[in-house]
Amino acid sequence: MEYSKEFKQALSEFSSKEKDKLIFRLLKKDKLLSKKLYFELIDEETTDDKRNTMEENIRERILEISKYIGNQKYFLVLIRKLSAEITEHVKVTTDKFGEVSLNLFLINEILEHNKKLGQQRFDNVYKLYIYLINKIFKALTLIKKLDEDYWMEFDELLENLNDKIDNNIYLSKLCVNNGLDFNWLKCENIPDHFELIVKNIKSEGFLR
Repeated sequence: MEYSKEFKQALSEFSSKEKDKLIFRLLKKDKLLSKKLYFELIDEETTDDKRNTMEENIRERILEISKYIGNQKYFLVLIRKLSAEITEHVKVTTDKFGEVSLNLFLINEILEHNKKLGQQRFDNVYKLYIYLINKIFKALTLIKKLDEDYWMEFDELLENLNDKIDNNIYLSKLCVNNGLDFNWLKCENIPDHFELIVKNIKSEGFLR
């Protein structure tokens, strides 16, 4: 929504008391904005601090919810909730590095339980694996938009991920079937036109 000059002028004429009252009313309705302003204005924790906390949270939560791997529908619901917390972290802190690193860390932590996942029927884990493959494509897309100075750290996560995919036959085959080239799991090998590649893969009915 665009605001007219008249509307902006009317708002600027509010008294300080009226503005404060309006701000608090808006913040009550927008918890994300409240968290973002708190972080930017008075939070003593840095973006790195919050990313490290989020990483530890992911590690603990995946360990806890891994007991539900046998109930794939519920397990995926819990994974999506955890993923939403990463999204909130990114929105609050504008942590572009963390948007990639935390999502790759999440996938790696899930695949730490490859043994349990391997005991499931393929049709039971299909939705989870497609969800993870989409996350991998998204992470690679984001990496291409970030400074190359970050690549060394991302390569560690991607190498770890590559090893775990190698140890999961179903996931490995599904990656290939959905157009994921394992050479891309090294930052320097991600094609410049990667977004277009992903768009074409999706247009052919894959990644769903």
